[in-house]
Amino acid sequence: MTALTAVASYLPAGRVPIEELAGRLGLSDRQVRVFRRFHGLSEVCRDHDGTLFDLLAAAVGELDELRGREHLVKYVLYARGMPVAVPYPANPLHELCRKLGLAHAVAFTVTHHACATGLLAVDIAGRLLASDGVPGALALVIAGEKTFTRDAELVPDTSIFGEGAAACLVSADGASDRLLSYVTRLRGDFDGRLVEDPGLAVRFAKEYPGSLAEVILAAVQRAGLALDEISLIVPHNVNAVSWRRLCRMIGYPVDRVLLDNVAVTGHCFAADAFLNYRLAADRGLLNPGDRYLMVAAGLGATFSAMVFEH
Repeated sequence: MTALTAVASYLPAGRVPIEELAGRLGLSDRQVRVFRRFHGLSEVCRDHDGTLFDLLAAAVGELDELRGREHLVKYVLYARGMPVAVPYPANPLHELCRKLGLAHAVAFTVTHHACATGLLAVDIAGRLLASDGVPGALALVIAGEKTFTRDAELVPDTSIFGEGAAACLVSADGASDRLLSYVTRLRGDFDGRLVEDPGLAVRFAKEYPGSLAEVILAAVQRAGLALDEISLIVPHNVNAVSWRRLCRMIGYPVDRVLLDNVAVTGHCFAADAFLNYRLAADRGLLNPGDRYLMVAAGLGATFSAMVFEH
């Protein structure tokens, strides 16, 4: 059964108040106030001097459980929200594998589910390992991106992106943080740039809570559980208000959704769920046997939920 063997995170020390981004992003004073007071965003992570390679390498550098086990890693998956991250022919993923002693591993990028791709990568990694059937084999999943364009900085009227990264080791038969279910739903009718299509943006905002609620409830049911048996939701950091709305819709306590990173990191692309898992683990919010949800959504649009047992 697919399991998270270890999870590490990296958040740059640099923080930028959202007011300082207003000019470059074309935000009015009113829009900034809405982001801060309504959406719950205060500042975002930025590493102005670091490259994408630096960001990803820092996350893997926090993964102590990888040391001495590099030879067991069969796959390296880079879960990316944006289809393009660096100019050709630069390839930080393969550069990272060479530096880490993982040049022997099969390395590839997954982008198909936008900011929900982190969950997709975990599922793919577990399936590949199970198919191989090699005892003790591992996959390394990494996530995190630079805010290198306006599209990579802002979801209009919804969220502001931050620079943070995460790395996790996945096994096919781990004893803890075992994957109990995974549900994803693709809504191709939402494909398009929201900033250029106000009608699409309005419709997406209206249907977003219901679509995310659908996959959450389906994942819980597929795991053979009831919603009140879920100890914690480990969310994506799009904003706080959307989670309050969703919790009212499904009858789940919002204080059991870990939203603390929203205000201080921003939405870190496909890395959010892993960043929030690390925060939950460090705070002792997960006890052995607890069942919890990782939830993510990606523009385009993809809605995904995973149930794990800690």
